[in-house]
Amino acid sequence: MIYIDYNATTPLCDAAREAMLPYLDRFFGNPSSVHAAGREARAAIDNARDKLAGLVRVKPYELIFTGGGTESCNLAVFGLARCASSSGGHVISNKAEHHAVLNALEYLEKREGFEVTWLDVSRDGIIDVDQLAGAIRPETRLVSIMTANNETGVIQPMREISRICRERGVLLHSDMVQSFGKIDTNLSLVDAASFAAHKFYGPKGVGFLFLRSGLSIQPIMFGGAHENERRPGTENVAAIVAMAAAAEWTLRDRETEQQREEQLRDALWTRIAQNVPDAEQNAANAPRLANTLNVSLLGIDSEMLLIALDLEGVCASSGSACMVGSVVASHVLLAMGLPMERARSAVRFSLGKWTTADEIKAAGDAVRKIVDRLNTRKSAYAVA
Repeated sequence: MIYIDYNATTPLCDAAREAMLPYLDRFFGNPSSVHAAGREARAAIDNARDKLAGLVRVKPYELIFTGGGTESCNLAVFGLARCASSSGGHVISNKAEHHAVLNALEYLEKREGFEVTWLDVSRDGIIDVDQLAGAIRPETRLVSIMTANNETGVIQPMREISRICRERGVLLHSDMVQSFGKIDTNLSLVDAASFAAHKFYGPKGVGFLFLRSGLSIQPIMFGGAHENERRPGTENVAAIVAMAAAAEWTLRDRETEQQREEQLRDALWTRIAQNVPDAEQNAANAPRLANTLNVSLLGIDSEMLLIALDLEGVCASSGSACMVGSVVASHVLLAMGLPMERARSAVRFSLGKWTTADEIKAAGDAVRKIVDRLNTRKSAYAVA
């Protein structure tokens, strides 16, 4: 099997697995219990929080442990937007966001009387910073812009976005789920940021939200005083410990690894472009994550292509893996203004630490083989 769907999820690294094992066995206490078993579990969470805070250069109490990236995004969007008053308000985002942000904002818009300004994105997926500056009002409560897109890998100009929000006194949240471990994480630019462990070789079902010191947030779950009354529920000790270990392991060789993945990504595109004349690389002119390649193979439905790739032993995707296995036209590419045909024929290849040059060659050959076969069938049908 050739796995090039690392933006969907990553394998669990050895460091994370080894870190979590003791907390699945001997150290099983509830971290809220006052006895020795509970204190051992609490110490593990505290140590993991300290380690993560050091890695992202923030204070430990600015990290809120959650059940993953979606919950972290939901908590940031709902919790910060609702904080000012009981109803109404104005928030700003764009239609190329992950559904964890997109659907939360749509809920606020439809159910709670919020007004949402949806910023335009260019054909390469970059938001218009001048439009952002013009959209901010006195009643604007929150701007939410993801640092790097999960489908295209496009990196937004976060420094400029931050400057605009700071000058106008508006809170800025960023979905950093896909960017962590691939580019530098600069949390001084934002007021809140979301993360998910399984995107950087940690376990599924755990993540964290950075919330700048001094900011209030409305909880979206109820039932306990955990995480300083910001996120109730008994903490997943083993997963939290593993997440910290995975983060440390991922960041250890980040720059050299990203250079390696970029070379492999470009080699894959070169191989596809040489063999498939109708291939179009999406967001080719934008700054992108080194591991992400989004390609439209015009005239071929992405669902058909993904099934064919799977039969050839290649794991890829058409975009977000959070749509329960559905294959639909990419909302990200449509938001970029690309035609429906191009959005419906897109496939995403995303590389990781265990991707090899031989796998890239084999994947490129598989694409060529599939396209040739499908085109041959089309020609046969046309003649018939």
